[in-house]
Parts: sequence; C-alpha cells; structure tokens
Amino acid sequence: MNVHEYQAKALLARFGVETPRGTKVDTVEGALAAAQSLGLPVIVKAQIHAGGRGKGGGVKLAKTEDEVKTIAGAILGMTLVTAQTGPEGKLVRKLLIEEGLNIKDELYVSFLIDRAIGRTICIASAAGGMEIEKVAEETPEKILRVEIDPAIGMRPYQARQLAFGLGLEGDVLKKAVHFLTMLYSAFRGLDASQVEINPCLVTQEGDVLALDAKLNLDDAALFRHKDLLELRDTDEESPLEVEASKFGLNYIKLDGNVGCMVNGAGLAMATMDIIKLAGGAPANFLDVGGGASAEQIKNAFRLLISDDQVKAVLINIFGGILRVDRLAEGVIAAVKELDVKIPIVIRAEGTNVELGKKMLAESGLNFVTADSMQEAADKVVAQLGGAA
Repeated sequence: MNVHEYQAKALLARFGVETPRGTKVDTVEGALAAAQSLGLPVIVKAQIHAGGRGKGGGVKLAKTEDEVKTIAGAILGMTLVTAQTGPEGKLVRKLLIEEGLNIKDELYVSFLIDRAIGRTICIASAAGGMEIEKVAEETPEKILRVEIDPAIGMRPYQARQLAFGLGLEGDVLKKAVHFLTMLYSAFRGLDASQVEINPCLVTQEGDVLALDAKLNLDDAALFRHKDLLELRDTDEESPLEVEASKFGLNYIKLDGNVGCMVNGAGLAMATMDIIKLAGGAPANFLDVGGGASAEQIKNAFRLLISDDQVKAVLINIFGGILRVDRLAEGVIAAVKELDVKIPIVIRAEGTNVELGKKMLAESGLNFVTADSMQEAADKVVAQLGGAA
C-alpha cells in the first residue's frame, strides 16, 4: 500500500526520523494559513502517489503570501503528469505546505527488500535529488550498498560505514548515523517493503532531515497495523483495482486488450508472458486465488469486462483447490447475466476438468477452448485478428 508524502513523514516521525515542519491542506485558504504559521518562505508540494512531481511542476517555492496563493491555486486541481503517472496524469487534491530550509547537501537513502538474497539492503548515495536509476547506470561507483541481517538488524558500524561513504564528518556524521538508525527502525516497525528518502537533506546548520519521503507498506503485514489501513487513498488507485479489493481479488490494470483470469500469481505471470509471445497484449493481471467460489469467479469476470480496453478474455485455470466445474459455473453465470459479446478462450486442467468442459459445452454459449497455454494464447490473439 502506498501512502502520501505527508503521511509517510508523520509515520517516520513516530520513530524519531527528523522531517521538516509541514501541514497538509486541500484549499488555497488552508495553504495560506499554513504558510503564515510556518513562516515564509515555504515549499508547496502536490500530494499524489507518484515521483517526479518537481519536474512536472508540482513542487514550488513560495517567498510571499501572494505567491503561496498563486502557486497553491495553480497546483490544486491540476492534472499532474510525471514519468511515473503515465500520460494520463493524476489529479492533485491535496498539498503539503512545508518550511523552507537552507540546503547544503542532498543525499539519497533507501531501505528495501532484496528478493535475490532474502535480506533488507540500504542503498545510499551522495548524488541525491536526482534520478537514482540514472546515477546507478552512469556512475555506479557513487552507489553505496549495505546488506542487513534480519536476525540482528542494522548495526551501528553499518550506519557509520554509510555515513563515512557519503563523505560526512563531525557532528553531521553523528546525526546521519542516528538518522539512518531511526529510518531502519521505521522500516522494520512499519513492516515496509520500501522507504526512500530523496533527497535526504543536510542543512547549512548541520541538521539531517527527510526532505522527501516515499513509503510502501507490505499489504501482507497490514493485519498487524490495522490503523495504517486508514491511510489508504482510493482516489489515487485505479477504480478497477479498488473494486477488485472488495472481493479479495488480486488485480492490476495494464495497457493491453486481452483480459486475463488465472488462479495463482506464477501462472498469471506466465499467462501474460505467453500472450505477449503470441503477439497479443495483456490488459491486466488477475489472480482469483486457489479457493475462489463461483460468486468470486463471477465478480472477477464482471471486473474484467468492465474495462473498455478488453476486447477478448483468456481464462487459464489449473484446478487444484479451485475445481474446474466451479470455474465453469461462475463463468457461465457471469456471461449470461452480463450478456457478454466479446470472445472468451478457456484453458483448464485439473480437478473435475471433464465435468467443467461438459458444462461449458452444454451452456449454449460460444466459448473457445484450448488444451495448452500456447494454444490458448494463439487462439485469443486470433480472435482479435492477429498480432497487435
């Protein structure tokens, strides 16, 4: 689950991570009142779930009250387009008004899970305030990396190693060590999958703060943090993904035109790959899970075809816990109830597969069946008139 910058900073502050003073507002009047309280100059920041806001015109310095009103009025309600939003952009509904600070250095710090080694890693660089991917590609020697043993956590010497590597000295080094230690505590304490501070600011006065903060919370751990569920902003999510979450479905919208319904994340990924290899383009990732009921199948199908981009559907089910006859029951009910006109290709194997195929054949509906994943992908692409 993603959260806004202002929410991330409030959570980090619980663990002793220092952040600039700031106030979330959703009106121009609120922005002005916040600026008056904080003192000028202030930074006006658009709050959307995407990076690159500054380049898109969503982060600006205001030195006077008139500038606060003008900038806040321009950013609120704008559709902010960044490299991470895609061309459609995101509507700005909230702002963060933050105190202006005297910048000396901008660093980069992040904690995330390295799946390859099964450990948390800290990545840091003195080249903060830039696109870290570009830094890693063009000047990889500027990237510092420390692996953290989950059994013992981040050790003081590791924080010092990073701070020295960032070129810090004296009191600033000590503050950076404390900052890194507290940031790791927040990462662990919140069950985050990533916390990224870019830039991590060193001020002229020698303070170390999180000038920006990106925080991703692990959905699988939210049962331990029920209070954090209140931070979810469904306005920032795809309406179809929000709808899917109501039925316990794992759904991610993509840009293609072949709707996919699969049970199991690995099989779903493989299905999307084989559609691409056959010349098509998947419209979504949809994992209905191992124990889906006929009702859930119906809801999943309704979700698929509510996407206007979907021109054909490929259903790929391995019937283990989810029996093939239960799949057939749900799909038949959904197609009849919704009067579906687009082509539907079904490949199923496993428990009660013959019964399921019999139900599909006797339904009176025009399903296309396949015996293998490759055949199913070829058939669904053929239904669309060939490769995209």
